[in-house]
Amino acid sequence: MANPPPAPGARLMLVFTLTPALDPRTVEAAVRAGDVSCVVLRVAPGETVDAARLAEIAGAVQRHDVAVLLDGPDGLVAAAGLDGVHVAAGPALDATLRLLKPAAIVGAGGLVTRHEAMVAGESGADYVAFGPLAPESGDFFRVLDLVGWWAELFEVPCVGVASTLDEVSALAGAGADFVAVSEALLASAGGPAKAVAAVQARLAASASDAGEDAQ
Repeated sequence: MANPPPAPGARLMLVFTLTPALDPRTVEAAVRAGDVSCVVLRVAPGETVDAARLAEIAGAVQRHDVAVLLDGPDGLVAAAGLDGVHVAAGPALDATLRLLKPAAIVGAGGLVTRHEAMVAGESGADYVAFGPLAPESGDFFRVLDLVGWWAELFEVPCVGVASTLDEVSALAGAGADFVAVSEALLASAGGPAKAVAAVQARLAASASDAGEDAQ
């Protein structure tokens, strides 16, 4: 089954943490279930990652023309054949941009203020992502506000992280270019592939509603 054609409106980013239990087949099935732009693989604090295993997971995704970004050590990008990184704003972002651009994708993540976002956007980041990849209760409304503000004023693509289907709809309605599907949401609805299909249905409904409103 091939990936569905890109739909108008927001596209998907999927977030997975690199653990011994993460099966490349699970990630691949999730990628095939929706209009997925990229997968972000997170390295848990204190964990070490084998480049060969990382390359195996990445290969299962990249064969579907989906980018793989790492929220972790820059050195693994080339070693595992990844497409780029998702990195926190600040000095780390500046250093990573100098090291990896223009050959790789560099996204600015974890943004929580308008000032941080503007600095990251002006630095040359390929996208700005609001809030953490593993959101906590209370994070979403700030993320939604930032997405709505950014989408109206700036051309650099923006990302909002969703942990529920209602949050997916809200971010799409606010103008997010990408909705990052958190692991909490991927673990719901019978597993990642079914969760992605449910998310994609929400995005399609949001795009349809936007089209009707424009008429």
